[in-house]
Amino acid sequence: MLVLTVVLLLTEILTILALRAAFRNIPKPGYYLILFLNLVISIYMWILLISVVTYKGDFDTPGNISLRMNIAGMISGVLLPRMIIIFFHFTGMLFRLRRKGHSQNLTIAGLALGGFIFVVVALSTFIGRFNFKTENVEVAIEDLPPELEGLRIVHLSDMHLATFYNHYKKLEDVVNTVNGLNPDLILNTGDFISYGWKEYDRCDTILRKSISRFGNFAVLGNHDMGTYFPNSPESGRDSIIIKMKSLIAASGYKLLDNENVLLKLNNRTIAIAGIETAGRFPEMAHTDPGPALEGTDSADIRILLLHDPNQWRADVCRKSNVELSLGGHTHGMQIGIITKNIKWSPAKRIYPEWNGLFSDGAQYLYVNRGLGVLSVPFRIWMPPEITLIILKRN
Repeated sequence: MLVLTVVLLLTEILTILALRAAFRNIPKPGYYLILFLNLVISIYMWILLISVVTYKGDFDTPGNISLRMNIAGMISGVLLPRMIIIFFHFTGMLFRLRRKGHSQNLTIAGLALGGFIFVVVALSTFIGRFNFKTENVEVAIEDLPPELEGLRIVHLSDMHLATFYNHYKKLEDVVNTVNGLNPDLILNTGDFISYGWKEYDRCDTILRKSISRFGNFAVLGNHDMGTYFPNSPESGRDSIIIKMKSLIAASGYKLLDNENVLLKLNNRTIAIAGIETAGRFPEMAHTDPGPALEGTDSADIRILLLHDPNQWRADVCRKSNVELSLGGHTHGMQIGIITKNIKWSPAKRIYPEWNGLFSDGAQYLYVNRGLGVLSVPFRIWMPPEITLIILKRN
C-alpha cells in the first residue's frame, strides 16, 4: 500500500500540471469545472484507499471485499488513465524541450485515450456487471428418451456474492428471472464466494427463493474451499468449507460433494453428479470424477457439475459416458466481445472451452461465464450469464 500511496501522490501532482497545460486557454468556467471534477474523483479514491488501509474487521466481510474491488476499479479506471495522460503530456514536453512548452497533439491524444478507458471502466462497473444476459441453449443428446425431451435446466455459476453488496435487489432480480424460466432443474457450478464464508452475508435468504420442479443442485468451486483467504492455515480452510456447505444447503441447494443423485423424471432416470475443485491457477486440484459417477451407468442421461472447464478434456471427454458436463470458473476474464457473430476473450488462451457449448462426439460441455465479479468490479463487454439449457433428442 505504501508504493500505491506514493504513486497516487505523484500522479495527482503530475495530472494537475497536465490538465492545466491542456485546458488553460479554454473559458474559465470550463477550466475550473474540469479541475473540480478531477478533485472529486481524487477525494473518492483517497477515501477508498484510507478505508482499506484502516479496516480492522474480518477480511471476508462483503463490505471489505467490496472496498478492495472498488480500489482496484479506481486503479484501472482512474490511475491508469492518469498515467497515460502524464506519459503523453510529458513525452510531448521532451520533444519540445528546446522550444519549451508541450505538444498539444500528444496531450490531447493522451486525454482522449485516458478518457476512453475511464468511460469504459465506469460504464462496465455501474452497468456492465449487472447487465445479466439469459442464454438459451439447445443440447441434442444422442438417443435421449422422448420423456426427457424439452427438459429445462437453468445453469448458474460463479456468483461471488460480495458482487451484490449494497445491490441485493440485483440478486433478487436474478432469482426472479430464473423462476420465470420455469426450470425443471437448477444447477450451480460453484464459487459462491471469493475468499471466506462471511461474504455470503444473508444471500441464502434470497437464493432459497429459486424454485425448480425437481430440485436445485450445486458443487463447490475452488474459491468456496477457502483457497484465497489470506494467511489461512489448513484448519482455517476446513472451517470455511464446513460453513460453506451449511450456507449452500440453506440456499436451497443439494450440495453434491463428489457424489451423485438419481432422479426419476417421467419414468426415466437422470443422474446428476458433482465434483469439487480446489487449488488456484495454474495448479488446480481436480477431484477424480470416477467415484462420483459410480452407480450411474443405468441412468438415461448423466449430467456432471465440474466447475473448471479444463477438467472436461482431462478427465471426462472420451474417458466416461457423461453426456453433458457443466462448468464455469473462467468469467470470460470479465473482458472480451460477445455479439451475435463474435465471441472472443483473452480467457481462450488459458481455457480453450471458455464460454458456450462445446462437443466431442456425443459428449457436451457448457461453460457459463458467471454471475459475479472477482478482483475488479467491472465486466467489459462480457455480460454476466444465466443459462437456460433445453434438452433435445438427436
